[in-house]
Order: sequence, then C-alpha cells, then structure tokens
Amino acid sequence: MSLSQTFTVTQPTQIQFGAGTIANLATTVKNFNGTNVFLVIDPGLVKAGLVKTITAPLKKAKIPFTVYDKIDPEPGLKLADKGTTLAKKSGCDCVVGVGGGSAMDVAKAIAILLTNGGKAVDYLGLGLIKKPGVPKIMVPTSSGTGAEVTFTAVFINEKTGSKGGMNGDPLYPDAAILDPELTLSLPPHVTAFTGIDALTHALEAYTSTQAHTLSEMYSLEAINLIAAHLPAAYANGNNLEARSAMLMGSLLGGKALATAGVGLVHAMAYPMGGMFGIPHGLANAVLLPYVVEYNLIGDMEKFAILAEVLGQNTSDLTLRESASLCVDALFNLNDDVGIPGTLKDLDIPFDAIPEMAKIALTVTRPVENNPRKPTLEDVIGIYETAFNGDISF
Repeated sequence: MSLSQTFTVTQPTQIQFGAGTIANLATTVKNFNGTNVFLVIDPGLVKAGLVKTITAPLKKAKIPFTVYDKIDPEPGLKLADKGTTLAKKSGCDCVVGVGGGSAMDVAKAIAILLTNGGKAVDYLGLGLIKKPGVPKIMVPTSSGTGAEVTFTAVFINEKTGSKGGMNGDPLYPDAAILDPELTLSLPPHVTAFTGIDALTHALEAYTSTQAHTLSEMYSLEAINLIAAHLPAAYANGNNLEARSAMLMGSLLGGKALATAGVGLVHAMAYPMGGMFGIPHGLANAVLLPYVVEYNLIGDMEKFAILAEVLGQNTSDLTLRESASLCVDALFNLNDDVGIPGTLKDLDIPFDAIPEMAKIALTVTRPVENNPRKPTLEDVIGIYETAFNGDISF
C-alpha cells in the first residue's frame, strides 16, 4: 500500500442493503423520476417463482412495467439490441435489472442504448459511451459479479465469437438494491461458482498493478467475508447470515474491481466463455489457483497476506512459503464447494489451448493489470497446467 499514489475513484451508485429491501423498489424508481419500468430479469427467477416478489412493489405503487426475460447465461450482443427495441416500444423511462451478472449487464446496456442510439457492438471498448442512459436500478440475486456497482457490461460478439465489454462511467447503475433473501433459492453449484467469481474479483483487484488504498480495503474485506461464509452458504442455502455475508462480499468485490481492475484470470476466462460457453464464474474458479501460482513471484508480500486472510497459518515460514499457501487455500476452497479441478473436467479440448491463449492476450486491460507480465508461452503453459491439474511453475 502506498499513500503517495495518485488515483481516481467514481462511486455514483446508491446502495440499499438488507433483508426485505426489495420492498423499496417502487420508491427507488420514483426517486429517479421513473414512471414506466423495463424489467430485465433472469429466466431462472421466473422458474423459481420470484417474479411476484420483484413486481409486487411496482404493482402496489401502480407503476407499469414490461418484463424481458430472454437472457442467456453468457449473453450475446443481440440480446441487448433486441431488449432495446422492446424497451423503446414500451415507452419506459427506467430500466431495472434483476438476476446475476448477465441480466444486469443486459439491463445496463439497454439503458445506455435508449439514449445513445446505435447497436451494442458500437460501444465495445472503453470510453465510447457519450450520453448518460435512462435511470438504471440493479437487483442482484446471486453473490458473484458485483455488476450492480461496476461500469462494465460484458457480452459475446456473435460474429467473432469473442467476449468483450462495454466500459465507461455512464454504465454505473444509479441504484442497487441488495436483498439477501432473494439469494436463498440459489442452487449450491451456482452459489459455488458465483462465490468464487466474487473472490476472484477481490483477489485480482488486490494484486492489480492499479491497486490503491481504497481498492485494497474493499478487496481484503470481500475476501475475508467470502472465504469465511461461502462453504456455509453452499452447504445450506437457507443460512441467511451466510447469504448476507456473501452478498456483501460480492458488492465489495465489485467495488474493488471497479476501482482497480482485474487480472489474468479474467483474460483467460473470456475465451472459455466465448468459445465453449463455460459460465464466467466457473471459468474463473477453475483457473484461479493456477494463475495465482504463476503470479506468486510478481508480489509475494501481497500473496502472503492473502494466505493469512484465507485462513492459512504462516507463522515461522519464509515469504515464498507463506505466499504459496495462498494457492493451497484456493484449491481447498474450490474442493469444499465442488468446483472442478481441471479444464479437462470442463470438456475443453487440449488442442484449443493455443487459440485461447492468443485471445486471452488481446484482453489488454486485465493483462496489463496483472502483477506478472505474461508471454504467449506463459499463458499456454498455465492453460496446459490447468488442463492436467499439475502445478509445475
């Protein structure tokens, strides 16, 4: 940590946290002058019967709404474009995104496209969004992406098969309602890979070359909460205390990544999603310990601290030995919550590794943030190690 750093932090999102806060949805819409809502909702919530819980406050306040639930786990750009067309027809002046990162990303993109025009593909990159969107309110129902407080919306480009993001301050949601009761029905396997996704955000932000005093504060508390409560949330989804801790950890992880960025795990996970449809959180979870092993020499002091935060005893150990315990802790946590151990377990073909490595290195910002600067050969080596499950750096 260096207090002599120069950094800029933007945090415009109003946050409401706590059990039952979904009841505030209509009031929040009105506070942002919304009168007609376009509701982007994860289809899994429809199946789980949670839609009534979300729409009840709107109905009570007599706020009209249109439901858009055609959301894929790894959304393509066309979903944002189609949603924008429907949103225009509805006459909405506020967008509410409910679900995991996919639903929230689509909601954020729709809010931007309504005022900026064009197609979603026009805004892939950094700083291309010129106008604020219509008011956008996010309601996360999983503890993973932290998308409710970030300036990014990630999509698969159907034409290229690559995965990339719209990035810019106008994408920050105006408000976020975090109600842990909405996460109680999350299945164990989704709890696991969204939870490790949130942990990855916090860990990579902590070791990012862009890390600073505020981001490190968010990161360490997020890691502490997630490591302590993910196994309990996985074991018993009705554990409200564990669910609340996970939702807060995800929020703080989102704030950390929004202010310091992520690293090589994310860059390497993108082609796994784009080429093979592997859910983003699952890809991050499998890759995380292997990339951390590679990164150790880039910042051993920080990785030694992380080992302690993850519950390892580093007394009387050398710095390298302490840092290495971070890798052990991550493998153990993955094992506790049923995360597959290798890329082979995900049915990713070994001969796809060189192409994935090339694509990963084009995800420039996370690669630049990484504490160790990877070559193409390095990335291929990490993928191969993760494929076989043999740590050998």
